[in-house]
Amino acid sequence: MNVFLPLKLLIALLLFCLSFIANAQNEIPKDSTSNEELKEVVIAQNKKTFTNTNRNIKVDVANSVYNAIPNPVDLLSKLPNVQVSADRESISIVGKGNPLIYIDNQKVGMNDLNALSVDDIKTIEIIQNPSSKYEAEGRAVILITRKLSRKDGFKTNVSETASFKKNYNNYLGFNSNFKKNKLEWKANFNYNKLNPWENHNIAYQIPQANIVSDYDVSAVTYRNEYIFGGGLFYKINEEDYFSVNVNGKRRSDTFDINTFTFNKNQNEENNVYTFSDNSSAKNFINSFINYSKKIKAIDKKLFVGFQGSNFKQHLWSLVQNDFNETELELSQNRDQKFNVDVFSGRIDLEKKFKNEWNWEYGGLYSSAKSKSDHDVFDYDKNENTTFDYNFKEANSAFYTQLTGKIKKINFSIGLRLENTNVSGKYNTDDVFLIDKNYTNLFPKAQFSFAIDSTKSLIVDYAKSISRPNYSSLSMIATYINPYFIYGSNINLGPTSIDVISTVFQYHDKSVKLTLYQNKNPAYQDFVFDDQNNVLTFTEKNFQKESGYNIEFTLPFTYKFWTNMNSLIFATNKIEDESAVFNSSKTYLYYYSNNIFKLPKDFTFVLSFWGATKQKEGVFERNAKLIFDLSLAKSFGKNWTCTLNYNDIFRNTIYSERFTINNISSRARYLVDANEVSITLRYSFGKIKESEFKEKSVNENESRIR
Repeated sequence: MNVFLPLKLLIALLLFCLSFIANAQNEIPKDSTSNEELKEVVIAQNKKTFTNTNRNIKVDVANSVYNAIPNPVDLLSKLPNVQVSADRESISIVGKGNPLIYIDNQKVGMNDLNALSVDDIKTIEIIQNPSSKYEAEGRAVILITRKLSRKDGFKTNVSETASFKKNYNNYLGFNSNFKKNKLEWKANFNYNKLNPWENHNIAYQIPQANIVSDYDVSAVTYRNEYIFGGGLFYKINEEDYFSVNVNGKRRSDTFDINTFTFNKNQNEENNVYTFSDNSSAKNFINSFINYSKKIKAIDKKLFVGFQGSNFKQHLWSLVQNDFNETELELSQNRDQKFNVDVFSGRIDLEKKFKNEWNWEYGGLYSSAKSKSDHDVFDYDKNENTTFDYNFKEANSAFYTQLTGKIKKINFSIGLRLENTNVSGKYNTDDVFLIDKNYTNLFPKAQFSFAIDSTKSLIVDYAKSISRPNYSSLSMIATYINPYFIYGSNINLGPTSIDVISTVFQYHDKSVKLTLYQNKNPAYQDFVFDDQNNVLTFTEKNFQKESGYNIEFTLPFTYKFWTNMNSLIFATNKIEDESAVFNSSKTYLYYYSNNIFKLPKDFTFVLSFWGATKQKEGVFERNAKLIFDLSLAKSFGKNWTCTLNYNDIFRNTIYSERFTINNISSRARYLVDANEVSITLRYSFGKIKESEFKEKSVNENESRIR
């Protein structure tokens, strides 16, 4: 098959769309004149897509080609230093691990992120050293700021994206907002018809049991996805506001999993074909209530926020096995459910002093309750296994943060105190399997020295923690073949992280050196059941992880060409007494984004990222180089058309080698990232001219977070 055929077809389709839209525009005669009064003069300035300030990278999504990307996870994968896992279930920052994700002023998770409409995003900022105001969990923060209107009126965006990967995918979205005086209302609805393809294989050896095995698994999913949201923002006065937001996502999947397995146990060899019929439902709902008020009597700013969310998953599987080309026979009927409810509330107070010092303090409480229902009928043994597992976690936190300036030195000193109470047990047991209560202090400090008006030096220290997600602490397991299961670990604990770094910044360019050490980092683990000859792939807490990295951030602009480059030289060493330590070597991560503003309102983007081969002590990972292309065209104020060609050389492949518990493995994951897509967006509505006094809204824009 000619791999360039879909590209040629879509280019032809793009040209057709451009021609159609151009003909739809109302042309203005060149010699036309008007006697209308000129009410306002607007000086337009091209906004930078990327800015680098104090080594924090900020991305203007609303006014760039990135607003045509159909979902937030794909959007984040195109940003510097951001890595999306092969299963698209987690996000990491190179050299930083898993970041906190914030939407405005509230911490969220992957489910919240997936329920967000890209059309609702204004900016995304990657905060390298978050203050004590943010939760101690994580070494970095991805801060997503949503749009708010400054002018009265209404506006609606309708977008349609046709995506060609292994299979055809379609994204349809509506996003609308209405503003009248102090009140703004927003709503969005997206319907996605997706057909993702997945494939991976793992080969492993268990010398103590004389077992050699490998499998290759693939699946095609038929997915219906509904994303919805609504919100109300009321600006009480120039200082105070109240907002309510609700968003959610409903997803239903049907998919067949086909697995081919070779297994040699002692002198017995088997070739097994495993077929499983699966259906899955994932439903998520989330709500925010925020209130901000300036208390003039004590000259303090108060913020109060509440958040509640619920996530439900129901996975059903009917598994059949065919040993050595005989016939398919029923093996297991698996019915598993998972439900988690999370509630959190926070209060922040801010006091600004006349000497430009700023004192922030506050508290947070969050609680989570989850339940795992496991019901499996084994046809071979003619027995049913059923259990319910309950998990609870409560977290209380208090923080104080002081920022200010002494001569040429800007400083930020903070302390956060967190108490965590965790418990877990089966419904049938009186004794808790998990019962932990621990309290930690997390100091943070940052000092910035201004050398002159163009150069500065920043030194900071931070202690943080990384906790496992709730699904990792459940009892949900996935059947791959008669010898291999993907499981979880209810005993997984938090990771303690210490980081010290220094940054030299010249204009918008910077170089950064970071040293870190992690205690009890969580990584992959194998557990072998020698009674049933079943290997479970799960996670465990390793002993330690340490390393350093040198990061260069180098943006520049030349005429119509805007460029953002990131280079990271990283050395990471992961160690555990149960794992074989090979070697630890420095590897290079590189990212380059090139935006070309062309005549006739065309925008062309060439971006690429990659990494050299990674040797991190226990783990060895492959090199990667990924290229993406985008071409966008604007027509007046109403129409835009964007063509994307992602992973043009089909290089999104993840491979990994490691040996733990005397079990060696080699894994390879193929990601369905090679994509040609076309997005057509139409905006309509009526926006009134802004009054002069409304321009002062921008002064408070940074507070709406």
